[in-house]
Amino acid sequence: MTIDAPAPAAEPAPSATDALSQIAPASPAPQEVPVTGKDARKLGALAMIWRAAVAYPGRVTMALLALVTSSAATLGVPMMFRLIIDHAFAPGSKPEDVGIWFEGLLAVVAVLALATALRFYNVSWLGERVVADIRIAVQRNLLRLPPSFFEENSPREISSRLTSDTTLIEQAVGTTASIALRNIITGTGGIVFLFLLAPRLTLWLLLGIVCVVAPITIFGRRLKGAARNSQDRVAEIGGLVSEVLGATRIVQAFNQEGLEAERFSAKVESTFETAKRRIVIRACMTGVAMFLVFGALNVLMWRGAVGVARHEITGGTIAAFVLTGGVVAGAFGALSEVYGDLVRAAGAASRLSELLQEKPAIAAPARPIILPEPARGAISFEGVTFRYPTRPEYMALSDFTLKVEPGETVAIVGPSGAGKSTIFQLAERFYDPATGAIKLDGVPLTGADPADIRRRIALVPQEGVLFAASARDNLRYGNWHASDAQIWDAAAAANAESFLRALPEGLDTFLGEGGARLSGGQRQRIAIARALLREAPILLLDEATSALDAESERLVQDALDRLMASRTTLVIAHRLSTVRAADRIVVMENGRIVEVGRHDELARAGGLYARLASLQFDENALSVEL
Repeated sequence: MTIDAPAPAAEPAPSATDALSQIAPASPAPQEVPVTGKDARKLGALAMIWRAAVAYPGRVTMALLALVTSSAATLGVPMMFRLIIDHAFAPGSKPEDVGIWFEGLLAVVAVLALATALRFYNVSWLGERVVADIRIAVQRNLLRLPPSFFEENSPREISSRLTSDTTLIEQAVGTTASIALRNIITGTGGIVFLFLLAPRLTLWLLLGIVCVVAPITIFGRRLKGAARNSQDRVAEIGGLVSEVLGATRIVQAFNQEGLEAERFSAKVESTFETAKRRIVIRACMTGVAMFLVFGALNVLMWRGAVGVARHEITGGTIAAFVLTGGVVAGAFGALSEVYGDLVRAAGAASRLSELLQEKPAIAAPARPIILPEPARGAISFEGVTFRYPTRPEYMALSDFTLKVEPGETVAIVGPSGAGKSTIFQLAERFYDPATGAIKLDGVPLTGADPADIRRRIALVPQEGVLFAASARDNLRYGNWHASDAQIWDAAAAANAESFLRALPEGLDTFLGEGGARLSGGQRQRIAIARALLREAPILLLDEATSALDAESERLVQDALDRLMASRTTLVIAHRLSTVRAADRIVVMENGRIVEVGRHDELARAGGLYARLASLQFDENALSVEL
């Protein structure tokens, strides 16, 4: 796998994107969409699917034409049987004329086969295309949303929407809607044809359809509920397997294999009990349906045979009537089944519409202020107060003021929860402060385009985040157009060159999910090299050397020291030994600055920094003695 370049490689059709962007937000819908009396209103969410489909009018027209043709050909088969029985088998018919009627039937069947194939292809194409457009539109909108959105909404649940919900939509467009339309046309046309054949028998047939469909619908609803419960149990098994296998070392380390086997067995037995209920309902429904269907056909044929004996109707008419009646009954029976599928697709469309219509809380103003060129790298916080949306009771920063000059290195230290990482989040404008202002080269961040702000910042997080891609793609994520020479220079500066050259395929080596084929220190060095390739005037280092061994830390720290000389650098430091050379050390506690100075000054001051330093350096000395 390779990561696509920042420039979009394949845009969906503009009309599809425009259609999706006009869909009104839908109200929240539960994951399971039961069939209730309010379903008609829920079907309104299918408008999003329709708007995406009509972006391809040629394909929709071809699908509709094929659908109408296949329905007409389906009704043409019993009509041809009527003609064959009444003419080809009639007394006095000539043998040479028999073939004409069967050739006509063969032609109808050929049209039916071709139209069905064309219908299947076009509606399946539309289903896949609509799902692709919706996925692209939703993903692009998600990438615009700030991290706060994903703190309030589970990424795992969002991922489920993009997979399971879009599968329901694909089924609705590619199968369910086609089946529904085909059966509506077939059923309506069949009833008209039946009235033309035998009006009295048709009234009996409609009564029979009601008697057959009603109990099947009741059983069907119960079966759907049982099927949902069964699927839930199966999903729970999958979740349990994933959880236990993902923690195999813990399970075996604590000798809990037996316990986990019992938990799994209990879950499987519960699934079996739920499945038994579904099987009983299905068996009863099948038996009742078979009795009612064949019983109704028996009654119709009985009355039809009486009519033939009385010379009221012909044998071909009764044959065509029975065949058409079966088609009509099947069409309406299928409609009762696909309705539930359409309701679930509407629920899926509603949930995806929520994601599609979600507006980013952080966005570029209508007329963004252009950041000055060349970039200086000055950043300042002026009386900033901030609370995280998910934790409004907690003050992350309180009246925070800090001015960092171009080329200056400022270390930020303090206990956990002091607000250190919040500074980085605000500097990259993932959030906006409640009060105060943050400025980059004199421009307030709220007045600039967030994309322009982030182009001037290179981040190295505490844990190196890598993608399931090649080493080259992970490195050039900081600068997609970097040459191999630039990549190797950055790798050398981050002390990553030696192990990269030792990889089986060099820079083309696939690193695995999250860089699983590398050690923690190697992943961190790639993250550092990636930041170096960005060539941004501001560096944000979140304890960038924490995952390195002593030798690698020394080499990487030397490289970072050289790079910091020409860049503005903010360093979050947990290990105080790494910030002794900082121009300033800012000590934070409870979202406020409590001390500012250099290492020697703060160590002599006897404040919070001195206490933290004493604890760390005493522990280090003890570990060295041991």
